[in-house]
Amino acid sequence: MKIALDRVMQKLDEYFDKNDYKGALQHLTYWAAEAELVQDARAQFFIANELIGFHRKQQNEAEALAACEKTLALIEKMGIDGTVGAATAYINIATAYKAFDKAAEGLPYFEKAKSIYEAQLEKNDPQLAGLYNNMGLALCDLERFEEANALYKKAIVLTENAEDGGLDAAITYLNMADAAEREKGVEQAQEEITAFIEKAKALLEAHKDSADGYYAFVCEKCAPSFGYYGYFLYQKTLEERAKNIYEGN
Repeated sequence: MKIALDRVMQKLDEYFDKNDYKGALQHLTYWAAEAELVQDARAQFFIANELIGFHRKQQNEAEALAACEKTLALIEKMGIDGTVGAATAYINIATAYKAFDKAAEGLPYFEKAKSIYEAQLEKNDPQLAGLYNNMGLALCDLERFEEANALYKKAIVLTENAEDGGLDAAITYLNMADAAEREKGVEQAQEEITAFIEKAKALLEAHKDSADGYYAFVCEKCAPSFGYYGYFLYQKTLEERAKNIYEGN
């Protein structure tokens, strides 16, 4: 028996669109048990990956790292190391390590993913931008700013030239602002930081009529960065937009 993952994902998206994290966890936990019961390795792999992301966002370190170990074991069991699917899982795992102040432990997984993606994906594939952004954040944690900025610049080229890529570019510009601040300090990098912040704001405004779950997610993700740099009113605007979208769903 194979689990219908499209239906599992559809329902999961409904929970996330409503910001219903309790429901999302119950949903994932149920289907994780079902996947184990029927020995559907593909479903186990999919759900373990989703649990990594869920627990990372909820700051549940033990649960997130346990899901990472489960995913790595499944990659070996299924014999899929070296595939794009495994690379995507490696990014998820590395991002979880980074979220729990273990960037050095996660970096080898980013490097494995980068090697696979760059060899197997088209050069303009938006998945590469996601990799570059997340790997750049880990490199910043390790104070390897030159390498991080090189990846951010690659991400900007990919996202700004992609259809509907503006929201992802906005996230990258905020990452670049943070990198500049961490490397040089606010006073020395003020002009550079302001330029990045304004570019991110312009992109978010250009997509404000989207009013979908992803726009809400990006607003929620970007809002604290604007507040950190003194854009308090815009932080509030983004938070309200995200709230309105979630409540509307």
